[in-house]
Amino acid sequence: MAMSLDSLRVGRVYTFVNNGEKRTLEVLAKLSGSDFKVKDLDTTEVYTFEELLRWGKGKDYDLDEVIDQFGKGIVPKQF
Repeated sequence: MAMSLDSLRVGRVYTFVNNGEKRTLEVLAKLSGSDFKVKDLDTTEVYTFEELLRWGKGKDYDLDEVIDQFGKGIVPKQF
C-alpha cells in the first residue's frame, strides 16, 4: 500500500512507481503543502513531487520507504 505524501521525511530514501516507471528517490526538502524536492538516485536528476504526479496517479502507483537489513529507513547522508 502506498504511503501518504504527508508522511515523507527529508533525507530519507523512497521507491516510487507510477505509470510503469520505477524510481529511487531521496527527499531533499519540503517545499509547500505536500510538495517535496526530490533527487532521483539512479539518474541524479532533481524533481518536485508535483512534476512527478503532473499526469496523475496510474493504476500501479506505489510509494514506499526503502528499509535496510536492520529495519530502519535508509538515510544516505549521515551528519
